[in-house]
Amino acid sequence: MTHAGAAHAAHHTAAAMDRRLGDPEDDGRLFSYARCAALDEREEFPLEICRELDVLGLPSQYVPAAYGGTLDSYEQVLQLMRAVARRDLTVAIAHGKTFLGAVSVWVGGSREQAEELAAAVLDGAVVSWGLTERDHGSDLLAGEVRADRTGGGYLVNGEKWLINNANRGQRVCLLARTADEGGARDFSLLMIDKQRLGRPGYRPLPAVRLHGIRGADISGVAFTDAEVPADALVGAEGSGTETVLKSLQLTRILCASLSLGAADNALDLAAGFALERESYGRRLAELPQTRRMLGESYADVLLAEAVTLVSGRSIHALTGELAVVSAVTKYFVPTLVDEAITRLGTVLGARSLLADGTHRHGRFQKVQRDHRIVGIFDGNTLVNLHALINQFPLLASRLKRRTVDAAGLAGATDLAAPLPGFDRDRLSLLPRTGSSLLQALADGVEELTALAADGTVPASLARRAQAVRAAVDGLAVELAAHRPTPVEVPAAAFVLAERYTACYAASAAIHLWLRNRAAAAADAGPAAGLWADGLWLEAALARVLGRLAPGRPDPQDDVLDRLVPLLAAQSGAGTLPSLLHYPLVKGAA
Repeated sequence: MTHAGAAHAAHHTAAAMDRRLGDPEDDGRLFSYARCAALDEREEFPLEICRELDVLGLPSQYVPAAYGGTLDSYEQVLQLMRAVARRDLTVAIAHGKTFLGAVSVWVGGSREQAEELAAAVLDGAVVSWGLTERDHGSDLLAGEVRADRTGGGYLVNGEKWLINNANRGQRVCLLARTADEGGARDFSLLMIDKQRLGRPGYRPLPAVRLHGIRGADISGVAFTDAEVPADALVGAEGSGTETVLKSLQLTRILCASLSLGAADNALDLAAGFALERESYGRRLAELPQTRRMLGESYADVLLAEAVTLVSGRSIHALTGELAVVSAVTKYFVPTLVDEAITRLGTVLGARSLLADGTHRHGRFQKVQRDHRIVGIFDGNTLVNLHALINQFPLLASRLKRRTVDAAGLAGATDLAAPLPGFDRDRLSLLPRTGSSLLQALADGVEELTALAADGTVPASLARRAQAVRAAVDGLAVELAAHRPTPVEVPAAAFVLAERYTACYAASAAIHLWLRNRAAAAADAGPAAGLWADGLWLEAALARVLGRLAPGRPDPQDDVLDRLVPLLAAQSGAGTLPSLLHYPLVKGAA
């Protein structure tokens, strides 16, 4: 494994795919901003672009190496999907859905099932995930689609709705009711090959019109006495809910790649405009209010990236803690990016609303529309906060004891550390060790305090870290005092869960900086300046503290302003506004 600088393996692989796709600002390229805008205007599925991604081998990244694919690092899949989402979220969502559809087999299926599905995906099969129903939304345990046993398999009846690629998918991984005992064990998963059903076993439901991702196939499928063979059952009968919940631990983290791609796009547009545009005889980026909004947005994007890097590596290194990691990541990253995009729209002003070819192919208004759906995927904001609330007693206990999986924490935060292979048997519905990352915060703060004492980092960075530690100490007390309620969860519990996600994000940033600061600061690229004296970390902690104690900004605080020259340097050098070196494809033939 390489160091955290220019040759970071996951970024290197994503950058290589970027180069093969060509400059997205070249209107002659298949996967260009202009073409994506035109497809969006016509509400047309990006079929040819998806086929190009197939040719480039992206489906192989959805298939574990053990079954013939090239997926051996979820960190790498995250960066590849981020690169696709940076060009167009519709394409990323349309193409990446096959991983979501297949993941339940990787998590809960037999080897024979996994190998057969892998061969189909590698051959170009599109797989959808049939979880939600029209009348039940995120309440999976209220599902009415039935799969009744017959002599040779199952007879399936019912309708799944608001399903990505429901029409285009050749296969659908279906969560269906196989019993009526009144619990989670009433549901099973079936991997249904629609091509083997024939009509009238199923019929496609019309695609719905959407505000964002207009060209995506968000539709549904209805089954009527569909005869499904017994070998379609994924895992044991009654294990469907457990397999789905474990699979969501992976997909919720991978959703962060969609948010990062959207943030990359929005920040590139706003920064480029502010650095070039003049107003009142000065560049827009030099005006105090604009500079502040750019600094806040840049800091938020870097914080979201830090959380995603650590959470992505946690899939391998802290697998047993993913119940908390995934819920935190799926809430925090899309929420933070939504806020940053809104703020960047203010920087662009009226240009943020322009569509068609009036300003940069209407990219900003499209990315703002498209990203709003990411917070809904794989459990919306409230679902993920509620998942954390359900874990409060365990999280409080582990936070009090400060238990830490030291080896797992090192693997999750040190970008140079080799990652263990993903072991699905380590997935757990309860994070029995809590969150090692948050429970090790005090150790990280002590390390930062020592670095401030010897002059390596500013004293202000240590003070911010100590303020976060104090917030975590208060959080631990409130978590311990919380009393679970089966219904009507109080609003205060959701606020407490939000604070937990912010503290997790701060700890992710601290440990990521500590473990990678020397290698990243030594890199020759423009990102090195972010690491040298902990600048990006201090800015990230300032943003977290603003969430934990809103409305109390420090009037003498210039850390966000000091970020802007680094943003300008990365923009001018044609690299991604990122913690790590990533050359963008701009102006290429």
